[in-house]
Amino acid sequence: MTFRIGFLLYPQLTQLDLTGPAQVLAAMSDSALHFVWKTLEPVPSDAGIGLLPGDTFASCPALDMLLVPGGPGQQRLMGDGAVLDWLARQGGQARWVTSVCSGSLLLGAAGLLKGYRAASHWAYRDYLPAFGAEIDAGRVVVDRNRITGGGITAGIDLALQVVARVRGEEEARAIELQLEYAPQPPFACGRPELAGPALTERVRRRLAADLKRVNEG
Repeated sequence: MTFRIGFLLYPQLTQLDLTGPAQVLAAMSDSALHFVWKTLEPVPSDAGIGLLPGDTFASCPALDMLLVPGGPGQQRLMGDGAVLDWLARQGGQARWVTSVCSGSLLLGAAGLLKGYRAASHWAYRDYLPAFGAEIDAGRVVVDRNRITGGGITAGIDLALQVVARVRGEEEARAIELQLEYAPQPPFACGRPELAGPALTERVRRRLAADLKRVNEG
């Protein structure tokens, strides 16, 4: 049976939050990917890459899996009734409800993380308890049918875990090999506990400036 996966698009999302897991899930057998926004107009990502929706909230079918990416544009959607209603409706019936990075805060705002352990980007996970979620610092956190990822690149790991659960570990292993997913980060500083306080604070300030720019733009 076709496994229907819906990705929320929105202006100023982080494109790798979406395209990383989408690349994995597009390789999964008998999957159908739906890229969804309010309109079918191109959606600008934070990297300047335009993303083209294929469905609107109205046309998107019932989903087996919902995935919400993060990005500096996430903050503007936290009170957007149309977005939160669609997330609540799709997330309420989907087999799997997932997010990458600060996308978990949108799941939380839609009421989908109450009583669940959840991850987010390290700079934003302290906001999760405001939505009734329990912070988990894991790279990928699975709590029943909620799967939430840490920052950005964690989306690839998350998607491989989904494949393993939906189609079996052998297929997930084959996709990992197909994508030559064997990361070897050159500087080993991709988490605050590895980077140290000075670099972490510098990046935190940079992220805050990016949020300010997007929300004032």
